[in-house]
Amino acid sequence: MSAPQRRITRRLGGERGAVAVEFALVVPLLLVLLFSIVSVSRAFQVQATLSAASREAARTMAIENNVTTAKNAAVFAASAASLPLSAGQVAVSPATCTGKPATQNITVTITYSFQPAGSFAGGVAFPITSKAVFRCGG
Repeated sequence: MSAPQRRITRRLGGERGAVAVEFALVVPLLLVLLFSIVSVSRAFQVQATLSAASREAARTMAIENNVTTAKNAAVFAASAASLPLSAGQVAVSPATCTGKPATQNITVTITYSFQPAGSFAGGVAFPITSKAVFRCGG
C-alpha cells in the first residue's frame, strides 16, 4: 500500500466512529417524526370518515325518520372505511321529525376515541367528534 492510500485509509477509519455516532443520534428523531406523520395522517382519515358517516346518518334520519336506521347507516358508512364504530357512539337529536318538515333540523353527532400509532402518546386516546345537520324531509 502506498503512502497516500495509507493516509486516506487512516482518515476514513477515524471518521467511521463519528458517522456511527451521528447516525445513532439522528435515527430516533427520524423515527419519532415518521410515527408522528403517520398518526396525524390517520387522525385526518378518521375525521373524514366520521364526517361522511355522520352526514349519511343525518340524511337517513331526515328521509326515514327512524333513529335505529340512522345509527346503522353511520356504523355501516364507518365500517366501509374499516373504522370500528358502534351505535352507542352515534347521537341523533331530535329522535323524530315532527311538525313541519321544512322548519325542523336533525343533528347527528359521532364521538370516536382515537388512539395514535406507536407508544409515543403513552396510550392516551384523543376524542374526535363529527356533527352533521339535515333538514327533516330530505
